[in-house]
Amino acid sequence: MAEHSWNEARLIPTSGINGAEEQERRATSALLAVMTAVREYGRALVRPLGAPAGAIECFIEVPFVLGERKLYPDGLIRVSRGVKSWTALVEVKTGSNELAAEQLENYLDIARDQGFDSVLTISNEIPAVAGQHPTKIDKRKLRKVNLHHLSWSQVLAEAVMQKEFRGVADPDQAWILGELIRYLEHSRSGALEFDDMGESWTSVRDAVAAGTLRATDKGIATVVARYDALLRFASLSLGRRLGTEVVPVLTRKELAEPALRAQSLTQQLCATGQMSGAIRIPDTVGQLVVTADLRSGRVSCHVDLDAPRDDRATTRVNWLVRQLKNAPDSARVECFTAHSRGSSAAELLRTVRETPGVLITDPAKEVRAFRVATSSTVGTKRGRGRGAFIDSVLTAIDSFYAEFLGDLKAWSAAPPKMRQVSPTESAEIEPTRPASLASTDFSSQDGTGDGRAGVLGVPSPAGRDEKAHSDSDKGTDLSRDGLPRQS
Repeated sequence: MAEHSWNEARLIPTSGINGAEEQERRATSALLAVMTAVREYGRALVRPLGAPAGAIECFIEVPFVLGERKLYPDGLIRVSRGVKSWTALVEVKTGSNELAAEQLENYLDIARDQGFDSVLTISNEIPAVAGQHPTKIDKRKLRKVNLHHLSWSQVLAEAVMQKEFRGVADPDQAWILGELIRYLEHSRSGALEFDDMGESWTSVRDAVAAGTLRATDKGIATVVARYDALLRFASLSLGRRLGTEVVPVLTRKELAEPALRAQSLTQQLCATGQMSGAIRIPDTVGQLVVTADLRSGRVSCHVDLDAPRDDRATTRVNWLVRQLKNAPDSARVECFTAHSRGSSAAELLRTVRETPGVLITDPAKEVRAFRVATSSTVGTKRGRGRGAFIDSVLTAIDSFYAEFLGDLKAWSAAPPKMRQVSPTESAEIEPTRPASLASTDFSSQDGTGDGRAGVLGVPSPAGRDEKAHSDSDKGTDLSRDGLPRQS
């Protein structure tokens, strides 16, 4: 038998998973066990939840009594440091299963009665805004207990970031973390990627195309929330490959009140048929703005960057073009000038490469910024695969970073250069001093001199004059350089 058909033994096997219950139990046990074994990874997950830096203990299916019922949360995490401890109940869902509000409220009651700090949920649901929980819970239940949520995409992204980029000190622990990554990436683990725009996608999409969409229509809230969730998933996916934290861009008001973001996106979709959002990638020139236009069937990505603050306008354009040497000719470049609304000119990159001055409509106006944009066809299907909306948006984001954003660098002014002084200018600065006396280097022939000596023992001009007069009084015949002339 050929060896290539043999299955390699795995620490966390995917075989033997029968049904959603077994899938959830195995995923919970695997994750909590690795959090205990790999200290760096466990710390990376619980630190944002408010846990102290300490030893992590994890348990599964711990029984609790609530009233006359016995309940079994999927897991429990306890972090201890000295006399201080932090405890959280864990509820896990895999596949397309969603969290139930009643079940979570029961666990919140248990946590309150036991003096626990938090309840942590893990599922494939990705909330529209970071920190927001995907399940609506009675806020009165949250007075003494915190409720946190992690998506499986975020759990996987943290694992990859820790192993591949931040590092794990112990090689054996790094291997264990790699086994968790392999398990979560397997389709049978139940840790799914973002794969559905929701049941209301088709009706909302058709209403946008017909121009009949209203803000009060049923299902529009689900679609706009799914779009923001898609941007969060795209950020996690891109950050996992870049080894850095990529996050969606939201204002402070939107972070404090997620309803404001949903309201703004709803108004934009009804008025223009578009949904826009931005993601921030560390150390790039600007935010990557993604706009899906359901009326035109296009998805566009763009970034704005400041132009250099010196040189001529055409030189500033050439500075941008040089950085886009690997970009496709079909990209659009826009130019923004000072004291003007909107772009002053826009051309395809192909044209700008041939004639940089085409973006300069008025040489008297200063070029302040550029916009580089690209667009492609957006899918219409709600799921994943060919012709799907999700895949077309993800592909557009990845392509824009690879072809544009990853190559662009912000302009920085060159440091000032020291002006070189020529020998002629040096002579003009001290015209009365002979070149032989211009040096201030110390010499063993320099005497300490008397009180009339110059710097470093060099006699002052006054001292030399007095010495010359003294020698003259003695009748000594002196030459021009002050030395006795030989007879």
